[in-house]
This record gives sequence, structure tokens and C-alpha cells, in this order.
Amino acid sequence: MQLASASSLSDNELDTLLRRPRVDLPSIFNTVAPIVDAVRERGDEAVNEFTAKFDNVELGRAPVVLVDDLPDPQLDATTKAAFDTAYDNIRKFHEAQITAPLHVETMPGVVCERVNRPIDAVGLYVPGGTAILPSTTLMLAVPGQVAGCKTMVVATPPRSDGSVCPEVLYVCKKCGVTHILQAGGAQAVAAMAHGTATCPKVHKVFGPGNQFVTAAKMLLSNSEAMVSIDMPAGPSEVLVVADGGADPVHVAADLLSQAEHGRDSQVVLLATPDADVDAILKAVREQCSTLPRQEVAEAALGNSCAIKVDSLEEAIRISNRYAPEHLILNVANAREVADVVTDAGSIFCGRWTPESVGDYASGTNHVLPTYGYARMYSGVNLSAYNKSITIQELSESGLKSLGPHVAHMADLEGLEAHRRAVTLRLGMD
Repeated sequence: MQLASASSLSDNELDTLLRRPRVDLPSIFNTVAPIVDAVRERGDEAVNEFTAKFDNVELGRAPVVLVDDLPDPQLDATTKAAFDTAYDNIRKFHEAQITAPLHVETMPGVVCERVNRPIDAVGLYVPGGTAILPSTTLMLAVPGQVAGCKTMVVATPPRSDGSVCPEVLYVCKKCGVTHILQAGGAQAVAAMAHGTATCPKVHKVFGPGNQFVTAAKMLLSNSEAMVSIDMPAGPSEVLVVADGGADPVHVAADLLSQAEHGRDSQVVLLATPDADVDAILKAVREQCSTLPRQEVAEAALGNSCAIKVDSLEEAIRISNRYAPEHLILNVANAREVADVVTDAGSIFCGRWTPESVGDYASGTNHVLPTYGYARMYSGVNLSAYNKSITIQELSESGLKSLGPHVAHMADLEGLEAHRRAVTLRLGMD
């Protein structure tokens, strides 16, 4: 990790230090577009070809299976208990996001409402390249289940023997997932967006993924596929603010918990004057050397930095400027500090809140905006699985009160049919 002092950096130098690993989107789009086109034209056949090419798995059958047709997976009691606890917490948090219909009488006789309806069919992308991620299945499927989505397709690469990961299958059954598409990458996103002979077409695609998955989501959301996406998400990242009370060992573990995600991940440390930066960096080196994914974490650390700041206030200003996916506030009075954070995907407050709990089981969603998109996007939540419909109903007296104003505005805009739709009802013509 690079080490720098904020007081010695210009704004441009700070931006350069905090720059995420570069993603060459034009080049990636050129790679992804033929894959997307092939799946649109040839459906399941193309999906299986790309699965054989990129995942080295020959399925020899249609890539989609119905969840109800698969036997219950055999998992040990400890694993089931972990997933059941996570499920309960995630469901509880997302059920709390259910909102009552909005009903407002804006003026006498004029009633306006807003009601929510679930998106009928959603596609849930669960990465499986370098690690199995049943936790992501939970994060994507639970809110869909709570919202009442009728069709939920989970796309995840098959195991080497062509089977579905048993942990992912367990979660799918628990969450009411209807289909599993055994494919990853751009081909899986394209299959869900366009639909194939066996894969239902979805209306919105959710989930994290590598740069090719992200590019496919972006391409398809601007195509004739007529599909929406949750957000343009990039590599995982964390920013940790640490003061003198932060245990260096804990801070190092938090930094490495994101660094081990991928070579293009990024971690940032902002250390207040009383924090022991040298001890933190030493702990990072020591812990990294013992990680099973040491090479991945070391590559990510090459994209990363530690910055000494003059005050906690300066740390928060820099954090808001960076807009991290995950923000860990390992400082005194962390909950109060969180109130001045304006840009972050998810905040982890205090000494006893590692980012790992949000990744797995606290209840919040771990599918979050990265690459600075936290400035304008929210993480996945219940509302993302709904669309809102507004309703209005006027009584005769309501139209008599409001109608003349509407007619006048339509007349000003030169829209005569709009004006007449009101005036003919009121006998004004």
C-alpha cells in the first residue's frame, strides 16, 4: 500500500492517489457485444458454447433447471444454521422496508395515490468464478421474495461436474427462486435479458460481477432487450477510518477482507494523527502472508493506499469525495460521525462491526454501488424490486375546482385536445 500524508497532497494528487484501477470499457464492450449478440440469436446453444469455452464445463443439456425439480441439497447442520440465521436477518430488514400505499387529497375532490407492484420477473447474477457466493444469492433473492416477484432466475456458473453448488441451491429453495441458469459471464446476463428456449426473459437484472458482467449489463440496458439493471457495479472496495483507539490487527483484517475479493479491488486507510499507521501496515503484511488468497490480496494492495489525515473531519471529507462502497468507521463515537457521511454504499460503525457482518448476515444488503457510484446510486433494497404506480381520482366538484387551471395551462401550451378533455366535461365550450 502506498503511504501518503493528506497535508502534502494537492487536490489533483489526492484524486490520483485515490483513483480506482482503470477499466477500459470501450475494449470490454467490443469483447462482450459479440457474446451478447450470439446469445440473442442462438439462445441456449450459444450459452452452452460459452460455458464450455470460459468455464471448461460441457453441460450436454439445456443450461436452465427448475429449482423445484432438484432434490434438496445435503448440508451439515452448522452450514444450514448459518444460512438460516442470515436469511432471517436479511428478511427482517427488508420486510421493514415495506411501505404503505400513499394517499393524499391534494385539494378537495382531488385524490392522488401511489402504490407499489413487484417486478414480475427478475434475474439474479451470482458470481462463481474464484469463490462460491451463496451469500450473494441470499442478498438478491430475499428482497425479491419479500417483494413478491413471480419469476426469479439465479444465474451462476456450474461446478466442474456440471452440478449446481449445493449451498446456492439451498438458498434458492429457501428464497423461492424459480429457475437456475447454469452460466456465468456476459452470456448469462444476455440469456436473462433476451430470454431463451429454457430461460425466462426477465425485466431487471441484479447482482455484482466482473468487468465483463458489468459491461453486459450496461449494454443490454440500452438495447432492444428492454431490461433494467440495479446499478453499474465494479470491483469491490473498502475505506477504513481509524483513530488511536482502533486495534491495528482489526483494521488490517478489515482492509484485507476486501483486498482478497479480486486483483482489481481497492482498499483505503485514512488514519487520524493518533492512529498507529506503522502498526496497521505491519499487521497488513503479516496477515496477508498467511491468506489462502495471498496473491490476489497482494495484487489488490498494489492498487491501494494509506493516508495520514490531520483530523477526523478531514477524513470524512476525503471519504465523501471517494464515495466508498464500504465505509468502516473504527473511531470513537462512530454513530455520530456516520451522520455527516453523505456518500457511501454502506457504513460500519464502531470497534465491533467488521465489514464481514454486512457481507453475510447482519441484515443489510451487500450488493452496493462501487467505483464512486455511491454518489448517485443506493445499494440493492426492497424498492429496487418494485415499481410505483400513481393513481388519481377526481370527483365532479374536484374537476370543477381544478379543471379551469388545467385548461388554462393547456391553452398556454397550445394543446387544444388537452384543454377540451377538461372543458367538454365542465361545459365550458
